This record gives sequence, structure tokens and C-alpha cells, in this order.
Amino acid sequence: MGIIEEAKGKAKEAVGDLTDNEELQAEGRAQKEKGEAETEADKARAKAKAHEVEAKEKELEQEAAEAAK
Repeated sequence: MGIIEEAKGKAKEAVGDLTDNEELQAEGRAQKEKGEAETEADKARAKAKAHEVEAKEKELEQEAAEAAK
């Protein structure tokens, strides 16, 4: 999940800042960015699924209207 990756990345980045560990800072930033990307992908998939459901509803409505003729 993206939110968890973001949180873990922020934590690593913060620990890296406190310990002046550039490698840990970079790892934290990368993990945070990965989490952000996963979150955006999840949102896009949810939006696509909602459009798919809406399209299917419209299709069923159209079929019902044609059958009523």
C-alpha cells in the first residue's frame, strides 16, 4: 500500500536527518516517492473502476430501454 510506504519512507528520511546519514535519507526519499506513486496508481485504478461500473449501468439501462420497445 502506498500510504504505508510513504510513512516508512518519511520515518527513514527523518532518522537519516537526525543521524546525518545521507544513504538513509536517500533511501527514505526513494521509499516515500514509491509510496506516493503507488497511492496515485491506486487512485487512478479506483477512478477507472468507477467509470467501468458507470458504463455498465448505462449499457444495462440502454438494453432495458430497447427491450421495452
